[in-house]
Amino acid sequence: MSNLIPTIVLLGFALTILSRSVRVLREYERGVVFVLGRFWKVKGPGLVLLLPVVQQMVKVGLRTVVMDIPSQDVISKDNVSVKVSAVVYFRVMDPKLAIIAVENYENAINQLSQTTLRSVLGQHDLDEMLASRNQLNADIQTILDEHTDAWGIKVSNVEIKRVDLDESMIRAIARQAEAERERRAKVIYADGELQASGKFLDAAEILSKVPEAMQLRYLQTLSQIASDRTSTIVFPFPLEMFREFMKKTEPDGQSKLPPDP
Repeated sequence: MSNLIPTIVLLGFALTILSRSVRVLREYERGVVFVLGRFWKVKGPGLVLLLPVVQQMVKVGLRTVVMDIPSQDVISKDNVSVKVSAVVYFRVMDPKLAIIAVENYENAINQLSQTTLRSVLGQHDLDEMLASRNQLNADIQTILDEHTDAWGIKVSNVEIKRVDLDESMIRAIARQAEAERERRAKVIYADGELQASGKFLDAAEILSKVPEAMQLRYLQTLSQIASDRTSTIVFPFPLEMFREFMKKTEPDGQSKLPPDP
Protein backbone atom coordinates (compact mmCIF):
# COMPACT_ATOMS: atom_id res chain seq x y z
CA MET A 1 0.00 0.00 0.00
CA SER A 2 2.87 2.26 0.83
CA ASN A 3 4.27 1.67 -2.65
CA LEU A 4 1.08 3.06 -4.24
CA ILE A 5 1.37 6.45 -2.59
CA PRO A 6 4.26 7.73 -4.76
CA THR A 7 2.47 6.43 -7.83
CA ILE A 8 -0.74 8.26 -6.93
CA VAL A 9 1.23 11.44 -6.26
CA LEU A 10 3.01 11.20 -9.59
CA LEU A 11 -0.25 10.49 -11.39
CA GLY A 12 -1.91 13.48 -9.76
CA PHE A 13 1.04 15.68 -10.66
CA ALA A 14 0.93 14.45 -14.24
CA LEU A 15 -2.81 15.18 -14.48
CA THR A 16 -2.24 18.68 -13.11
CA ILE A 17 0.51 19.30 -15.65
CA LEU A 18 -1.69 17.97 -18.43
CA SER A 19 -4.64 20.16 -17.43
CA ARG A 20 -2.38 23.20 -17.53
CA SER A 21 -0.87 22.19 -20.85
CA VAL A 22 -4.02 21.52 -22.85
CA ARG A 23 -6.31 24.33 -24.00
CA VAL A 24 -9.30 24.21 -26.33
CA LEU A 25 -10.19 27.43 -28.15
CA ARG A 26 -13.55 27.99 -29.84
CA GLU A 27 -13.92 29.24 -33.40
CA TYR A 28 -14.33 32.85 -32.25
CA GLU A 29 -11.37 32.72 -29.80
CA ARG A 30 -7.65 33.15 -30.25
CA GLY A 31 -4.80 32.58 -27.80
CA VAL A 32 -1.86 34.99 -27.47
CA VAL A 33 1.02 32.77 -26.31
CA PHE A 34 4.03 34.07 -24.35
CA VAL A 35 7.25 32.12 -23.74
CA LEU A 36 8.97 33.24 -20.53
CA GLY A 37 7.20 36.59 -20.82
CA ARG A 38 8.03 37.19 -24.50
CA PHE A 39 5.40 37.11 -27.23
CA TRP A 40 5.65 33.95 -29.31
CA LYS A 41 2.59 33.55 -31.56
CA VAL A 42 -1.21 33.69 -31.82
CA LYS A 43 -2.76 30.21 -31.80
CA GLY A 44 -6.21 28.76 -32.31
CA PRO A 45 -8.93 27.81 -32.79
CA GLY A 46 -8.92 24.16 -31.71
CA LEU A 47 -6.55 22.25 -29.46
CA VAL A 48 -3.52 24.14 -28.12
CA LEU A 49 -0.67 22.49 -26.18
CA LEU A 50 1.45 24.56 -23.81
CA LEU A 51 4.57 23.88 -21.83
CA PRO A 52 3.73 24.47 -18.16
CA VAL A 53 5.57 27.33 -16.46
CA VAL A 54 7.45 28.13 -19.66
CA GLN A 55 4.45 29.17 -21.77
CA GLN A 56 1.41 31.24 -20.82
CA MET A 57 -1.63 32.05 -22.95
CA VAL A 58 -4.20 34.87 -22.90
CA LYS A 59 -7.54 34.24 -24.63
CA VAL A 60 -9.06 36.95 -26.83
CA GLY A 61 -12.58 36.95 -28.30
CA LEU A 62 -13.06 37.97 -31.93
CA ARG A 63 -16.83 38.51 -31.86
CA THR A 64 -18.38 41.97 -32.11
CA VAL A 65 -18.80 43.51 -28.67
CA VAL A 66 -21.73 45.81 -27.87
CA MET A 67 -20.73 48.34 -25.21
CA ASP A 68 -23.12 50.77 -23.54
CA ILE A 69 -21.72 54.23 -22.90
CA PRO A 70 -23.23 55.68 -19.70
CA SER A 71 -25.15 58.94 -19.85
CA GLN A 72 -22.83 61.93 -20.23
CA ASP A 73 -23.44 65.56 -19.28
CA VAL A 74 -22.88 67.61 -22.43
CA ILE A 75 -23.08 71.38 -22.91
CA SER A 76 -23.97 72.17 -26.50
CA LYS A 77 -22.56 74.99 -28.58
CA ASP A 78 -25.60 77.15 -27.76
CA ASN A 79 -25.08 76.55 -24.00
CA VAL A 80 -27.84 73.97 -23.47
CA SER A 81 -27.14 71.25 -20.90
CA VAL A 82 -28.22 67.76 -22.01
CA LYS A 83 -27.59 64.15 -21.01
CA VAL A 84 -26.51 61.87 -23.88
CA SER A 85 -26.08 58.10 -23.87
CA ALA A 86 -24.74 55.94 -26.70
CA VAL A 87 -23.72 52.43 -27.70
CA VAL A 88 -20.47 51.35 -29.42
CA TYR A 89 -19.94 48.27 -31.60
CA PHE A 90 -16.34 47.01 -31.96
CA ARG A 91 -14.36 43.82 -32.51
CA VAL A 92 -10.74 42.71 -32.12
CA MET A 93 -8.92 42.45 -35.46
CA ASP A 94 -5.38 41.81 -34.15
CA PRO A 95 -5.26 39.79 -30.89
CA LYS A 96 -1.55 40.50 -30.44
CA LEU A 97 -2.00 44.29 -30.37
CA ALA A 98 -5.17 44.05 -28.27
CA ILE A 99 -3.18 42.35 -25.50
CA ILE A 100 0.24 44.01 -25.85
CA ALA A 101 -0.61 47.57 -26.94
CA VAL A 102 -3.19 48.35 -24.23
CA GLU A 103 -3.70 47.03 -20.70
CA ASN A 104 -7.51 46.57 -20.81
CA TYR A 105 -8.90 47.36 -24.23
CA GLU A 106 -12.58 47.26 -23.16
CA ASN A 107 -12.06 49.78 -20.37
CA ALA A 108 -9.89 51.91 -22.66
CA ILE A 109 -12.59 52.01 -25.36
CA ASN A 110 -15.23 52.86 -22.78
CA GLN A 111 -13.26 55.83 -21.42
CA LEU A 112 -12.28 57.01 -24.90
CA SER A 113 -15.90 56.81 -26.06
CA GLN A 114 -17.09 58.97 -23.16
CA THR A 115 -14.56 61.74 -23.79
CA THR A 116 -15.12 61.65 -27.56
CA LEU A 117 -18.89 61.80 -27.11
CA ARG A 118 -18.64 64.93 -24.96
CA SER A 119 -16.07 66.55 -27.26
CA VAL A 120 -17.96 66.00 -30.53
CA LEU A 121 -21.43 66.90 -29.27
CA GLY A 122 -20.12 70.00 -27.52
CA GLN A 123 -19.23 71.43 -30.94
CA HIS A 124 -22.84 71.35 -32.18
CA ASP A 125 -26.09 73.14 -31.38
CA LEU A 126 -29.03 71.38 -29.76
CA ASP A 127 -30.97 71.38 -33.02
CA GLU A 128 -28.11 69.56 -34.74
CA MET A 129 -27.97 66.95 -31.94
CA LEU A 130 -31.66 66.21 -32.44
CA ALA A 131 -31.81 66.39 -36.25
CA SER A 132 -28.38 65.20 -37.45
CA ARG A 133 -27.74 62.06 -35.44
CA ASN A 134 -26.49 60.05 -38.40
CA GLN A 135 -23.75 62.56 -39.11
CA LEU A 136 -22.80 62.79 -35.42
CA ASN A 137 -22.66 58.99 -35.18
CA ALA A 138 -20.33 58.86 -38.19
CA ASP A 139 -18.07 61.58 -36.75
CA ILE A 140 -17.72 59.81 -33.39
CA GLN A 141 -17.14 56.45 -35.06
CA THR A 142 -14.38 57.89 -37.27
CA ILE A 143 -12.54 59.42 -34.31
CA LEU A 144 -12.78 56.25 -32.20
CA ASP A 145 -11.64 54.07 -35.07
CA GLU A 146 -8.57 56.21 -35.63
CA HIS A 147 -7.52 55.87 -31.98
CA THR A 148 -8.28 52.15 -31.61
CA ASP A 149 -6.51 51.17 -34.83
CA ALA A 150 -3.21 51.14 -32.92
CA TRP A 151 -4.77 48.60 -30.51
CA GLY A 152 -5.81 46.21 -33.27
CA ILE A 153 -9.49 47.00 -32.73
CA LYS A 154 -12.08 48.07 -35.30
CA VAL A 155 -14.99 50.30 -34.20
CA SER A 156 -17.71 49.41 -36.69
CA ASN A 157 -20.56 51.61 -35.49
CA VAL A 158 -21.65 54.19 -32.91
CA GLU A 159 -25.28 54.99 -32.13
CA ILE A 160 -26.56 57.83 -29.96
CA LYS A 161 -29.41 56.30 -27.98
CA ARG A 162 -30.95 59.18 -26.06
CA VAL A 163 -30.67 62.95 -25.73
CA ASP A 164 -32.42 63.97 -22.50
CA LEU A 165 -33.40 67.57 -21.72
CA ASP A 166 -34.55 69.10 -18.46
CA GLU A 167 -38.17 70.18 -18.01
CA SER A 168 -37.50 73.89 -18.54
CA MET A 169 -35.86 73.24 -21.92
CA ILE A 170 -38.72 70.97 -22.99
CA ARG A 171 -41.23 73.72 -22.20
CA ALA A 172 -39.12 76.31 -24.03
CA ILE A 173 -38.89 74.11 -27.13
CA ALA A 174 -42.67 73.53 -26.99
CA ARG A 175 -43.30 77.29 -26.87
CA GLN A 176 -40.90 77.82 -29.76
CA ALA A 177 -42.66 75.16 -31.83
CA GLU A 178 -46.06 76.70 -31.08
CA ALA A 179 -44.81 80.14 -32.11
CA GLU A 180 -43.44 78.69 -35.33
CA ARG A 181 -46.81 77.06 -36.12
CA GLU A 182 -48.62 80.35 -35.47
CA ARG A 183 -46.17 82.19 -37.72
CA ARG A 184 -46.74 79.75 -40.55
CA ALA A 185 -50.51 79.98 -40.12
CA LYS A 186 -50.38 83.78 -40.31
CA VAL A 187 -48.18 83.68 -43.41
CA ILE A 188 -50.57 81.26 -45.12
CA TYR A 189 -53.57 83.40 -44.16
CA ALA A 190 -51.89 86.59 -45.40
CA ASP A 191 -50.94 84.88 -48.65
CA GLY A 192 -54.55 83.82 -49.12
CA GLU A 193 -55.76 87.37 -48.50
CA LEU A 194 -53.28 88.66 -51.06
CA GLN A 195 -54.47 86.23 -53.70
CA ALA A 196 -58.11 86.98 -52.90
CA SER A 197 -57.55 90.74 -53.15
CA GLY A 198 -56.09 90.23 -56.63
CA LYS A 199 -59.18 88.32 -57.69
CA PHE A 200 -61.45 91.00 -56.20
CA LEU A 201 -59.55 93.65 -58.13
CA ASP A 202 -60.01 91.76 -61.39
CA ALA A 203 -63.71 91.32 -60.65
CA ALA A 204 -64.13 95.02 -59.83
CA GLU A 205 -62.53 96.01 -63.14
CA ILE A 206 -64.91 93.73 -65.04
CA LEU A 207 -68.01 94.89 -63.15
CA SER A 208 -67.09 98.57 -63.54
CA LYS A 209 -67.43 98.23 -67.31
CA VAL A 210 -71.07 97.11 -67.01
CA PRO A 211 -73.07 99.12 -64.42
CA GLU A 212 -76.02 96.72 -64.64
CA ALA A 213 -73.79 93.83 -63.62
CA MET A 214 -72.63 95.80 -60.61
CA GLN A 215 -76.25 96.42 -59.63
CA LEU A 216 -77.16 92.74 -60.04
CA ARG A 217 -74.21 91.78 -57.90
CA TYR A 218 -75.38 94.27 -55.30
CA LEU A 219 -78.85 92.73 -55.27
CA GLN A 220 -77.45 89.22 -55.07
CA THR A 221 -75.34 90.14 -52.04
CA LEU A 222 -78.34 91.66 -50.27
CA SER A 223 -80.40 88.56 -51.04
CA GLN A 224 -77.75 86.34 -49.46
CA ILE A 225 -77.62 88.53 -46.36
CA ALA A 226 -81.40 88.47 -46.02
CA SER A 227 -81.61 84.68 -46.38
CA ASP A 228 -78.75 84.04 -43.96
CA ARG A 229 -80.05 86.30 -41.22
CA THR A 230 -83.79 85.95 -41.95
CA SER A 231 -84.37 89.70 -41.85
CA THR A 232 -85.91 92.31 -44.07
CA ILE A 233 -83.60 94.83 -45.70
CA VAL A 234 -84.88 98.16 -47.01
CA PHE A 235 -82.49 100.09 -49.21
CA PRO A 236 -82.88 103.06 -51.56
CA PHE A 237 -82.90 102.26 -55.23
CA PRO A 238 -82.70 105.09 -57.79
CA LEU A 239 -85.91 105.05 -59.85
CA GLU A 240 -84.20 106.33 -62.97
CA MET A 241 -81.69 103.50 -62.86
CA PHE A 242 -84.52 101.02 -62.41
CA ARG A 243 -86.33 102.49 -65.51
CA GLU A 244 -83.21 102.07 -67.57
CA PHE A 245 -82.92 98.52 -66.39
CA MET A 246 -86.58 97.78 -67.22
CA LYS A 247 -86.21 99.29 -70.72
CA LYS A 248 -83.47 96.85 -71.48
CA THR A 249 -85.51 93.94 -70.20
CA GLU A 250 -88.79 94.79 -72.08
CA PRO A 251 -89.12 93.38 -75.60
CA ASP A 252 -90.10 96.73 -77.19
CA GLY A 253 -87.53 98.66 -75.20
CA GLN A 254 -90.28 100.76 -73.48
CA SER A 255 -90.63 100.91 -69.73
CA LYS A 256 -94.06 100.09 -68.29
CA LEU A 257 -93.52 102.24 -65.22
CA PRO A 258 -95.53 105.49 -64.85
CA PRO A 259 -93.64 108.76 -65.22
CA ASP A 260 -92.43 110.65 -62.18
CA PRO A 261 -95.10 112.84 -60.59
